[in-house]
Amino acid sequence: MTPLARILAERIAIEGPLPVSTVMTEALSHPVHGYYMTREPFGAAGDFTTAPEISQMFGEMLGLWLGAVWADMGAPSRVILAELGPGRGTLMADARRGLARVPGFPIDAPVHLVETSARLRQRQIETIGAAVVHHDRLDELPEDAPLLLLANEFFDALPIRQFVFTGRGFHERAVGLGADGELLFGLVPEPADPRLLPAHETPAPGAVLEWSPLSMEIAGRLGARLAAQDGAALIVDYGAAHRGFADTLQAVAEHRYADVLATLGIADLTAHVNFAHLAEAATAAGASAFGPRDQGALLQDLGIGVRAAHLARANPSKAAEVAEAYARLTAPERMGSLFKALALTGRDQPAPPAFPVPKDRG
Repeated sequence: MTPLARILAERIAIEGPLPVSTVMTEALSHPVHGYYMTREPFGAAGDFTTAPEISQMFGEMLGLWLGAVWADMGAPSRVILAELGPGRGTLMADARRGLARVPGFPIDAPVHLVETSARLRQRQIETIGAAVVHHDRLDELPEDAPLLLLANEFFDALPIRQFVFTGRGFHERAVGLGADGELLFGLVPEPADPRLLPAHETPAPGAVLEWSPLSMEIAGRLGARLAAQDGAALIVDYGAAHRGFADTLQAVAEHRYADVLATLGIADLTAHVNFAHLAEAATAAGASAFGPRDQGALLQDLGIGVRAAHLARANPSKAAEVAEAYARLTAPERMGSLFKALALTGRDQPAPPAFPVPKDRG
């Protein structure tokens, strides 16, 4: 057992089985043994590589997207430029490079980052090289100007609850103890209250319904904020565009999949994002939702092909590296279709760049 697994086993022995959401929260955020509190997970030397770490082009394109939204809003003199879960700060640094090319954009305004890790906060300050204001929660962001926000691979790390369908309804999946004291997945005996579950079709026995209350809460708060002060949010993550049933909980260590319960606290834990749930929570709070679109298609529409060609010409010795990064980010069989982007705006704003107008707004 890992140190965190032993702590959880002792807790289970006293309290009984723990929901998957509780185990996931502890695995990632335990103050002593939590994955994000103790490790440098990003890049080739870490456990996984995110799009901003693959190429500067990703962040630059997202920055230009924010700049286009800002221009469509009438180029307000003040905005709140923010990011949820900014990692090492690479995405925001690259996005600001793109924004610096937008005439008149208030590039000298401070950057607002929602980050709970003290270690990562320091790294973000070093990487971004601009005035940075850190926050623990989304609702701490200033509310006196329109919001321009990025969230890349943020929602996939938020805890999920899992429910397995049986002949008697959905039973919540929990982690308990086996005969030898080992951690095991099992089901809560009593069916879950259907009123507490998201809308769904009737599934086949054994189907897994995943539900992230925290994701819904954050999406709802984000939607309410955009409805009140206008602005836009671009959420990029991997997951499904529509509702569905699947067990997507996974652990990753050293760029390989790992056993979830055997690596608690020493491997990254994620689950696929349900974009339909996020869109519903945001629109219920007053925002407008657009997409999701495949990441590759979005980046192509924003001009990543032109940017890649420019970088290759400017750095001939790195042309092959640029081409590989371009393919990795956009090719459907790689990150291009697995990763998707959802745009949120204030209700009366125009459709954001590279996102078609929903049929109900046409």
